[in-house]
Formats: sequence, C-alpha cells, structure tokens
Amino acid sequence: MGHVNSGDLIALDAGNSKTDILLIRPDGTVAGYRRQGGFRFRSTPDGVAAELDKLADGIRALVEEHSRPPVALVAAYLANADFPEQEAEYAEYLGSLGLAERVVVGNDMTALLRSGASGAVGVAVVCGAGINCIGVGADGRQVRFPALGPLTGDWGGGHSLAKEAMFLACRGEDGRGSHTALSAAIAEHFDTPTAVAAGIALNMNRIPYARVHEVVPLLFQIAARGDQVAVDLVRKQAAEVVAMAKVAILGLELADRDCEVVLGGGVLAARDPLLMADVAAGLVEVCPAVRIVMPTQPPVVGAALLGIADLEGAPAWQRPLDEASIRQAIGVAMTRTDGVPQQG
Repeated sequence: MGHVNSGDLIALDAGNSKTDILLIRPDGTVAGYRRQGGFRFRSTPDGVAAELDKLADGIRALVEEHSRPPVALVAAYLANADFPEQEAEYAEYLGSLGLAERVVVGNDMTALLRSGASGAVGVAVVCGAGINCIGVGADGRQVRFPALGPLTGDWGGGHSLAKEAMFLACRGEDGRGSHTALSAAIAEHFDTPTAVAAGIALNMNRIPYARVHEVVPLLFQIAARGDQVAVDLVRKQAAEVVAMAKVAILGLELADRDCEVVLGGGVLAARDPLLMADVAAGLVEVCPAVRIVMPTQPPVVGAALLGIADLEGAPAWQRPLDEASIRQAIGVAMTRTDGVPQQG
C-alpha cells in the first residue's frame, strides 16, 4: 500500500460514554486493552483538541505498557466524527502527535457494522440515545446520515422516545390528546400525582433530568398491554429504523442480495417484541433475503478488523489472520483479569 507499516496496530472505538483501545501484534496476538472515558464532542477547536488529546493519552499509556515502537497504524472510530472533513481533521491532528506511522479516523458506525457483519459490506443502524445509520457497498461506497436530530431530519432513540412518551402522557391526562395508560404509569414510576407533575419535576431537576430515559422501558411495557398510543409510538420508532436502512440498502443496490443489517444501541438491544417484529417486517419488505444481526461483540472488534484489513500485505502483516481467531482473542483480552478496563 505504499506505507512502511512495520509495527503494531492500535484499534480504537470511542463512543459518547466510553472508549475501548486494543493493541494487536502482526501475528494476531492481542497484547493490551484499555478502557477510558468517552469522546464527547466539543464545538470549539480547543474543545475538540482537548478530547483528541485524551484519546492520545490513552493510546500512549497502552503503548508504553505493552508495545515496541513503532506503531504501524492507529485505526480510530469515533462518535461525532459525522462528516468526511471531520474525519480528515481528526486524523491529521492525531497524526501530528507522533502516535504511529499512520492514523486513520472514521465514524464509529463503521466499526459497529464491521463488528456484527461477516464482511465489510452491509448496513448498520444504531438506536441508543439517538439514532444513526451507515451502509457500505461492495464497491466501498457509503451511505451516511448527518444524525444531528430534527435539523437534519433525524428522529428516534431513547431521548426522543422518552420525550414523546411524556408529551403523549401529559396530553392524554389533561384531555388535549387521546387517553393512554402511559399517564398513570409515568406518575407511578416517578412517585408524582400526575404525569404533568413528573414533567414539571424533571424540568425543574427536582427529579434529575437524566432519569427521563427511564420512561422508555415503561413505554415498551404499556405498548405490550395493547395501549394504542404506546403501540403507535413504538411503531413510529420501528418505521424510522427501517426508513434509514431502506435508503442505505437501495442506495447501495443491496436489495437483491442477502444483505446483513446490524442493529445496535440500547433501544434495539432491549429486543422489545413489537419493535423488533415491525423492524424485521419492514426490512424483509425492502430486502427479502435480509439477515438481521444483533452484534455480540463491541464495536472495537470492528475497528480491529478494519485496521487489520488496512494493513494486509504490509511488512510484518503479510500472513493472513483468521477473523474468527481474532474475534476470540479480543474477547478473551477484554474479559481476562489482567485486562480489567481502566478508567482515564
């Protein structure tokens, strides 16, 4: 590939809440693992640099403990690296710190897709705190979304579901909307007289606003009892997941093959029967041979596999590595007692 790439690989996945970093030898040995705080986007140049510096500190700590220089490649997949220009900017900054011979930065959705899929081609949808999607075609083309919320046409995820459930519960309670069992369930859960009182308490932070996410399991419970308002909201979320995946599948001409769709994030990981049934039905309608994958390994596994593929054929990386063995080695490294996650 025109690069020296003679040393080890650093594979990194940085989400909003945590960062996983792996150090992998050219023979496939996973020499080190570190976990630290998440990559929290800051809109100012100084703020972004500070977050990237934290990632660099974690990489240095792992390398100093386990590696022999030089490191061939840092393959970093980051939440909030939403646009190609951000990826290039972050790669240039990390590269300037002398961490490795080469630095590649991508969006963390790419790592999620590769962690769950059997290859590099497919679609991934994450529905956690928010919602996002990426598709990668056989020719390497990508379909991506800004995922900046309503300003860019994005709706869904735990925060959107919780706020919408509160909205519907309060309106159902005071007569502005349809009656729903969400009202009483939310009031009981937060130990307030009404759902409106719960909303006021959350707004005033008398109930910590972070607890608003607790409304999502209530929504699933009430929908399972057949409450039409709750059912409609869950189905709205399913439709959004399918809509994103459909655009990616059709845009990359994957509808006529057994396309893999990887589903990640806390809302989907809950495997609510109604939500998952609607998602599955919608995806089959788009791609009859679709294979839905719920990943069993974290996205940093995808970052590692992408990094290994990037180094393939380079000096010291010419011996093909078995993907199943790599996945197993990473799983062992992330769970063994001497690989206990570190906070930093």
